[in-house]
Amino acid sequence: MRDKKIEKLIKEEEKRQREGLELIPSENYVSEDVLKANGSVFTNKYSEGYPGRRYYGGQDFTDQVERLAIERICKLFKCKFANVQPHSGAPANLAVYAALLEPGDIVLGMDLSHGGHLTHGHPMTLPAKIYKFVTYKMKNPDTGEIDYEDMRKVALAHKPKLIIAGFSAYPRTLNYKKFVDIAHEVGAITMADMAHIAGPIAAGVLRNPFDDGFDIITSTTHKTLRGPRGGIILTRESEEIAKKIDKSIFPGTQGGPHMHTIAAKAVAFGEAMTPKYKVYARQILKNAKAMAEVFKKNKIRMIGGGTDNHLILADVYGSLGVTGKEAQTVLDEAGITLNMNSIAGDTRKPLDPSGIRFGTPAITTRGFKEKECKKVAELMITVLKNKDDKKIKEQIHKEIKKLAKKFPIPKKFV
Repeated sequence: MRDKKIEKLIKEEEKRQREGLELIPSENYVSEDVLKANGSVFTNKYSEGYPGRRYYGGQDFTDQVERLAIERICKLFKCKFANVQPHSGAPANLAVYAALLEPGDIVLGMDLSHGGHLTHGHPMTLPAKIYKFVTYKMKNPDTGEIDYEDMRKVALAHKPKLIIAGFSAYPRTLNYKKFVDIAHEVGAITMADMAHIAGPIAAGVLRNPFDDGFDIITSTTHKTLRGPRGGIILTRESEEIAKKIDKSIFPGTQGGPHMHTIAAKAVAFGEAMTPKYKVYARQILKNAKAMAEVFKKNKIRMIGGGTDNHLILADVYGSLGVTGKEAQTVLDEAGITLNMNSIAGDTRKPLDPSGIRFGTPAITTRGFKEKECKKVAELMITVLKNKDDKKIKEQIHKEIKKLAKKFPIPKKFV
């Protein structure tokens, strides 16, 4: 590379990823094949429109790439229609809103403090300035059970046009059938934002919302799907909804699709269709449960009491007197990367909350099993209990480096 400054930074980031452990639930490692596709000559091509309906010439191969990506993701999620052009998860959600709603229409989504995503109604986001969001919550944060009775009351009172099942920091499973029943009662469309658990759903490890009658699924393609950074919108069977979504993506909310990313998505979707990927998806959940067992044994409160998926949300301030920001910082110093996170009923500010959020997609990609994950959890707790002890942090950082070296980041997944 001629640009030595950027080359140096790339090498430093490679070193950081290689020598540390990534526990942020929304991050993962992609295969060498995904990286090659993402850095391919498709980055040179403008392709506004859709296969067979482009606005520029020279689209023979872009059309084939996009059709292949659509075919594969539809097969993975058992649906009829897919749009693989969204640049990420937030634009995918915005496009669905724009396709199906009018300004001022009501949307019912998970309360942000109970695990919902920013795009499900945070007042600082564009959707919240256009549409009206009402929320549902957990009945009890210690069990994670959603208050479906209250959700129904909110739906009956506000008559939302769209009901969202999905989350950013929620460790339990959702009862999709109850969402659909409530939506039918009030005449709403159902959308599942499965950005975090798309991989296990595609692998058949977690339940597919389409099996319970959901209309739409949105997702990112990184995280558990282990693809490039991007988004998708899937429609179960309604061609009318699918056509509205296509128009909402282009020309509604985006310009030219990133064809290099779509090529990389197609590669990742192909990898997710293999038996080896199903084994990987199962192990993600096993590893998360193993880490949760250690936190429970050490009497550290977890929102939901544990986990059914890939992530854990722990109340480190209430349990250990360590703020989420402090925990993130000291664990980073020890070579363990995760993120601070607000918890339900949090009395602290979002930029210095009571909780931390961590998960197992990336370390599972490296080959970690339950034994190693329990060890990592124990090391995390040791750091948190000795956050001001520089020697202990240095010692654990050395252990983390040894563990990371033992489980190198793989280049091939299939």
